[in-house]
Amino acid sequence: MAKSMSRNDLRKKRHARVRRKISGTPECPRLNVFRSSSHIHAQIIDDVNGVTLVAASSVDMKLANGGNIEAATQVGTEIAKRAIAKNIENVVFDRGGYIYHGRVKALAEAAREAGLKF
Repeated sequence: MAKSMSRNDLRKKRHARVRRKISGTPECPRLNVFRSSSHIHAQIIDDVNGVTLVAASSVDMKLANGGNIEAATQVGTEIAKRAIAKNIENVVFDRGGYIYHGRVKALAEAAREAGLKF
């Protein structure tokens, strides 16, 4: 009997499939999103050198409720500000296997409005 996969296992499978196609370079790093039930995290990663260039999350911003759209919007704005401070304007968006909806969409749109291009 085949064991059914959890939602997170299916997400990881989707994320691995997408990661085969996209990769962050020093010129155009990858904006990765991770969300849990209570927080949301964003990182800008240079996959060639294997380093995180910029990171922001609802945890390090000490938001009261990090699991809602307002928190995702604040994290998106903050990641864009930190990236622009390090002269990073162009990124490739990696939604982490999540559907582009709700908190993931809010983070992406806030980052775009704050000056990131993807």
